[in-house]
Amino acid sequence: MSLDGMVVRAIAHELRQLAGTRIHRIHQPDEHTLVLQLRGGPLRGQPRLLLSANPTYPRVHWITRPQQNPLEAPMFCMLMRKHCEGGVIESVSQPGCERVLHIDIRQRDELGDVAPKRIVVELMGRHSNIILVDPATGRIFDGIHHVTPAISSYRVVLPGSVYTPPPGQAKTDPLAVTDFARFAESLRSAGEEAPPDRRLVDAFAGLSPLLAREIVHRAASAGAPDDPEALWRAFRDMMAAFRSHAYEPNMADSGGKTFFSVTRLTHLGGETSAFNSMLECLEAYFGDKAERDLVRQKSADLHRFLQNEKAKNEKKIEKLEATLEEAKEADRYRITGELIIANMHAIRKGASSVEVVDYYDERQPVVTIELDPQLSPSENAQRWFKRYNKAKNSVAAAKEQMEAARGEIAYLETLLAQLENASLQDIEEIREELEEQGYLKRRSGSAARKKKPSRPALLCYTSSENVPIYVGKNNTQNDYLTNRLASPNDTWLHTKDIPGSHVVIRGTGFGNATLEEAAMLAAWYSRGRSSSLVPVDYTLIRHVRKPNGAKPGFVIYDHQKTLFVTPDEERIKALPVRTVT
Repeated sequence: MSLDGMVVRAIAHELRQLAGTRIHRIHQPDEHTLVLQLRGGPLRGQPRLLLSANPTYPRVHWITRPQQNPLEAPMFCMLMRKHCEGGVIESVSQPGCERVLHIDIRQRDELGDVAPKRIVVELMGRHSNIILVDPATGRIFDGIHHVTPAISSYRVVLPGSVYTPPPGQAKTDPLAVTDFARFAESLRSAGEEAPPDRRLVDAFAGLSPLLAREIVHRAASAGAPDDPEALWRAFRDMMAAFRSHAYEPNMADSGGKTFFSVTRLTHLGGETSAFNSMLECLEAYFGDKAERDLVRQKSADLHRFLQNEKAKNEKKIEKLEATLEEAKEADRYRITGELIIANMHAIRKGASSVEVVDYYDERQPVVTIELDPQLSPSENAQRWFKRYNKAKNSVAAAKEQMEAARGEIAYLETLLAQLENASLQDIEEIREELEEQGYLKRRSGSAARKKKPSRPALLCYTSSENVPIYVGKNNTQNDYLTNRLASPNDTWLHTKDIPGSHVVIRGTGFGNATLEEAAMLAAWYSRGRSSSLVPVDYTLIRHVRKPNGAKPGFVIYDHQKTLFVTPDEERIKALPVRTVT
């Protein structure tokens, strides 16, 4: 993985500036992640530091995007608030070259005595954890992930147990190697049959395969990758830079994948981006990637359900179209019945067919009519008349059902589009909507009994002209924004004939820049996000109305005009945004 011991070393070095900073507030947006809101110290404002033990995306970096937090803080978050809120960060360190951070905190307990605490952040893939430890006794207060004896025989992470560090790798500290002889000895101990990059990873702590390949590439540029002297020079120069904290945080795109590192990745082709700090690099790399992954996991069952319901309605429309095609033959059924009646004298009892002249055709051809031998001629005629009446009556019903099925598909496509841009809180609101509409059974237990907030949370962007622009990300938010929050003279926007969010510009004092930015937001929060020249309708709220009995989020509108915009991600991310209720 890209997050190796050297990346963690760079993070620890940057976080040393937090000495003297106070932990103002702690949040836990999901089961793997903590957010520390900081005050004081050398940093301006109230920066927020994210600590994540996500098994797929373990990381530490600053965050600037708004976070959705649960209405009730989890138990681990409550414990962290009790022991760490109001505490002052004394130091941030890294033991050896391990992917572990120690954040030491000085806090006063209920009696006013100084009570030191240590947050241990272990960034080790699926074994990642965040553990609160008493450094004086080594006892664990709790961990964000519990490790029981059944899970690990090496160490236990449970309240009251003694903290045991992750097992060491028994490798050489690369920063302590300052001569060729020791370097060559460490490489030999890793074996001589493996490729050079594999031997570097096996011999030295804190080196990822990515960093090892970069060392080999630099050695090859100066000589040969198998030449120990050339490999040593590339290794020596890189470690000298790391030893003096001369890092070069950057990201590189190669082969459709993105990599990050503490040094330039010259062995990868493609575009590269340099950053002033490793924390900024990590924020840019992960962005909302981890949250999107978690949202996909949490919404997988909803996505599957909506796709199945959509497929059912599409199949229903196919059958109804077949019914309408069959109904086109209705007149033919009536004519067949009348031809049987006109030729009853020529039909023998028990006959399976009869040939008659079709008087309804100008050419008057002879046609063969299939008969049921067990029915009389009169009953055969009535059978065709019944088919005629059934086909004729089915047309109106089929058209009505097709219209309803198309409405269902449009509704389901809207929900699917909303899932693509949903946060964890949005997913819960979509699930509750499906329960209220009768698509899903109501859940039993505490999760279903929790009181819903009276006002759903909305995204509020501020345009370049300092005008608020509100965005509803699901039908609950859309209904509240359009039908309750917005005023008659506010401007309402929505993608034309594309499932998406309701967007409202508050007030009337805005120019073309705000209108364009609002249209861009409407396109961004829709199925047209990745398209160009997306049509966006806009009109005043007074011209938008919800029909009686309409599904959530559905409105009709008039007096609209249409803009064509291409969503610009960088421009959208540059707009200030907050969550409001």
